[in-house]
Amino acid sequence: MTDLGGRRAEIVALVQRQGFVTIEALAQQFEVTPQTIRRDINELAEEGILQRYHGGAALPSSVQNIAYSSRQILHLEAKQRIARAVAQHVPDHASLSINIGTTNEEIAKALMKHRGLSVITNNLNVANIMAENEDFQVIVAGGVVRARDRGIVGEATIDSISQFRVDIAVIGISAIDLDGTLLDFDYREVKVAQTIIRHARQVFLAADHSKLGRPAMARLGDMRDIDTFFTDLPPPPELCTAMTTTNTRLVLAGA
Repeated sequence: MTDLGGRRAEIVALVQRQGFVTIEALAQQFEVTPQTIRRDINELAEEGILQRYHGGAALPSSVQNIAYSSRQILHLEAKQRIARAVAQHVPDHASLSINIGTTNEEIAKALMKHRGLSVITNNLNVANIMAENEDFQVIVAGGVVRARDRGIVGEATIDSISQFRVDIAVIGISAIDLDGTLLDFDYREVKVAQTIIRHARQVFLAADHSKLGRPAMARLGDMRDIDTFFTDLPPPPELCTAMTTTNTRLVLAGA
């Protein structure tokens, strides 16, 4: 029988694929009682990972992201594989912009053995990680700090980033539509990410498979803005077609 943590991870994966799952179907699939499935769904809903509905569960609202503490551990192994793949494509002595996101925080850790990096970021967690390497120059963009995830947003952030032109922008994202549209939950965060993209010679997008087909309301851009997409599993055919059209390179972490 599937263990507790593994079962909940599989429930989340099913919801992401199907959009909605019933308690009855989940109970049959995992060979447990409906009450057990209800407890799983209740705890996942409390963490902001799923939304409860009568008789089943679906993805959270397109206007609200999963809680930061949950995002830190959700698909952590996949994020770490993606981070290692990104780090392999970043040369020593490069200049980088790194935006908000838990995947980007793993990328910051994976870059720590590099030499001579110059980094501008609106993510205080990334800044704290990378400042430990005395060979790095770390610049924190000004603006309003969000308490929930230590991301920095606002007009001052946009002004700060606009002063630089970097070799590589490393972008995290909350959702990717299967037509290649890049989506997020916070309009202020989107405006900063768009500025980062405009002021980079090359753009890396890093996102695990759970972001594919996920709903979010604010449009950041599309695959035309991305040079290389790093993810952990092969994307659906529709997204692969969109990437072929835009000449976006695909890197599968660990493949």
